[in-house]
Amino acid sequence: MVKPATIFDDIRLGLVFFTRLPLPHFEVRDRSLADAIWTAPLVGVVVAFVAWLAFAAGHALGLAEGPAAALAIAAAMLVTGCLHEDGLSDCADGFGGGRTRERKLEIMRDSRIGSYGAAALMLSILARWSAITEIEDPAPVFAALVAAHVGSRALIPAFMHLLPQARIDGLAAGVGTVADSAAVTALVIGALGLLFLGLRGAIVAALCLAILFFGFRKLCLAQIGGQSGDTIGALQQLAEIALLFVASAILA
Repeated sequence: MVKPATIFDDIRLGLVFFTRLPLPHFEVRDRSLADAIWTAPLVGVVVAFVAWLAFAAGHALGLAEGPAAALAIAAAMLVTGCLHEDGLSDCADGFGGGRTRERKLEIMRDSRIGSYGAAALMLSILARWSAITEIEDPAPVFAALVAAHVGSRALIPAFMHLLPQARIDGLAAGVGTVADSAAVTALVIGALGLLFLGLRGAIVAALCLAILFFGFRKLCLAQIGGQSGDTIGALQQLAEIALLFVASAILA
């Protein structure tokens, strides 16, 4: 049986890794990020709540849906330090600009952003903004944000568990081996998050995520032979967009 203290330590590790929240310093013994990676969808709850607070504040001040949605996206990017957006842009640059596996990985490691990365980043922000704008009201926007941020992050442990590491160093390689129990736990939490869209919405969203997951898995294996921190970020962004699109179709 997992001790409550261990769960609390895992959540703190997840928040430290996936967010830029000013948390107090703490020491954790006998727990690694691989052990705590199941908390990724729980971190999504925090990110969703911060984003919704920004949207609700804008709405309360009389802002239209567009500016309020922009505030929500900006808040989410601020609290995560653009961690996943960075992965998406690097992944797009590498997959789009490299001819060989080695060249793709080299481009993905380069901190400079290219045309593929810039286009992917702009389209990601535009897609999320347009979906949130369509939903309009704070209550359904809250449901959409929770489903999107929780559901998209629930895929991360399973992705890391099922795919080999594309390089021997880097962010993902430093995490270590993700156990199947961590992957399953995250998926269960993600499924609960999808229920904010209602049962029908959750089923549609789960099907979309399954198609996206296995399609992107196949792409990563073909492009670089596995997963890296950048591909994990790209997966989260693509899944968040897909879930917001489902939410806009159901909740608008």
